[in-house]
Amino acid sequence: MLTRFDPFREFDRVFERPWGPSRQPTMPLDAYRHGDTYVINIDLPGFDPATIEVTTEKDVLSVKAERSWQPVEGDEVVAAERTYGQFFRQVFLGGGLDTENINASYDDGVLMITIPLAERAKPRKVEIGHGAERRESIEANSTASDS
Repeated sequence: MLTRFDPFREFDRVFERPWGPSRQPTMPLDAYRHGDTYVINIDLPGFDPATIEVTTEKDVLSVKAERSWQPVEGDEVVAAERTYGQFFRQVFLGGGLDTENINASYDDGVLMITIPLAERAKPRKVEIGHGAERRESIEANSTASDS
């Protein structure tokens, strides 16, 4: 129930290729379904957990995080290839997810977000009636919708 296509992310990728790697910090992720739960793992190595923020609004899950480093006065920086600053990522959620019960944990540089499937979206068995039961069911449903 996660949206697999993010047009803005694809747009960024197209423009990243011709002019070299982007200086915009990225947060690579994996998303998969495990039973009745969707799992999103986001790589955030070297982040202070206090700087990580996960929010939801309607059908959008947003993750913000910040990583900083300042050399100590007198240090001679030989290489500085890691990215620092604010990181931001959004994942568009489909319907049928229980966004009231999202959980997140951070361990070994990976933020794990779990989103359960809403009860209304889970598969369920429908009892099959026959004969008189079927007519009574139709009459009950039509009287309930008239009210």
